[in-house]
Amino acid sequence: MAKMTNLLRYLDDNSVEYKLMEHLPAFSAHETAVATHVPEREIAKAILVRIDEKFWMSVLRADHRVNTQAIKRMFSARNVHLAHEEDLESLFPDCELGAMPPFGKLYGLPILVDDSLTEDEEIVFNACSHTKVVRMKFSDFKKVAKPLIGKFAEPPYKREEDW
Repeated sequence: MAKMTNLLRYLDDNSVEYKLMEHLPAFSAHETAVATHVPEREIAKAILVRIDEKFWMSVLRADHRVNTQAIKRMFSARNVHLAHEEDLESLFPDCELGAMPPFGKLYGLPILVDDSLTEDEEIVFNACSHTKVVRMKFSDFKKVAKPLIGKFAEPPYKREEDW
């Protein structure tokens, strides 16, 4: 069973207002959006990336995907790739696989947030579980998480108006 106590204590210690919500089991960001009745673009997903030899927690809208080439350019890195499942298991032992919250500080990881999230008043994210999420103001998230903000995510498909 995943523990949320560290996450909730961290938010409480930083005087952050949040709402913990329970939902039916969901194993992808899309399923979480459906289960919580929250638009997919308001779900913030945490994706672990390895930039050269260092792991970073990247945080982006659920309806976007990581553009590793954009991260490579941002950091002038030689190698950028998504982490492996084994990396998630070892770095986030208190979370169900793939349900880590977007607070890298809790795990000794720097955070990279896609600039598209800055447009949202609130974000919703996994709370170490596939059945619980936290809703909070993005401004509070930014204040507490102190992320590096950049443009590294893109929609998974081209919309007609983008052509």
